[in-house]
Amino acid sequence: MKNTKVISRQAMIAAIYAVLSLVLSAISFGPVQVRISEGLTLLPVFAFSNVWGVTIGCFITNLVGFFTGANILGALDIFFGTLATFVAAILSYIFRNVRFKNLPILSVIPPILVNAIVIGMELCLLINNGEFSAVVFGAQALSVGIGQLLSCGIIGLIIVKTVDSNKKLKDFLSE
Repeated sequence: MKNTKVISRQAMIAAIYAVLSLVLSAISFGPVQVRISEGLTLLPVFAFSNVWGVTIGCFITNLVGFFTGANILGALDIFFGTLATFVAAILSYIFRNVRFKNLPILSVIPPILVNAIVIGMELCLLINNGEFSAVVFGAQALSVGIGQLLSCGIIGLIIVKTVDSNKKLKDFLSE
């Protein structure tokens, strides 16, 4: 029964991530992006297994985005973009117990920094035809970082606060 609950929870998280990203594809992909679904990368503060739901959701989003033409970063984003979300979600889990006013503030930092670096680099290479430029990388990393700050620092913390205040939801998202 426990495995069924965990698998169901991961499928739900993946589906929510993908649907949010794809419905909002105009702001989920590109040089200026706010992927609202990235707020879900804070769900691992409730259980490590939530890392898988977020990662699978990101993979599906990047894959579908690639085949529909929304994902301008190409096939590399299917791997590197998903890897960035995976690493960020694990780090969010690791920092889950470091809280300020009962909010996992340190868990917000990895999704912002990891995605700013990885997606910023992808965008830099795309814009410069495969060439690295510190200025372009810095601008793209900053842009992605600001989008991640909005997604994780605001929406993600609202999600955490909402889950923490709802016993049934917290029980469902915890192990």
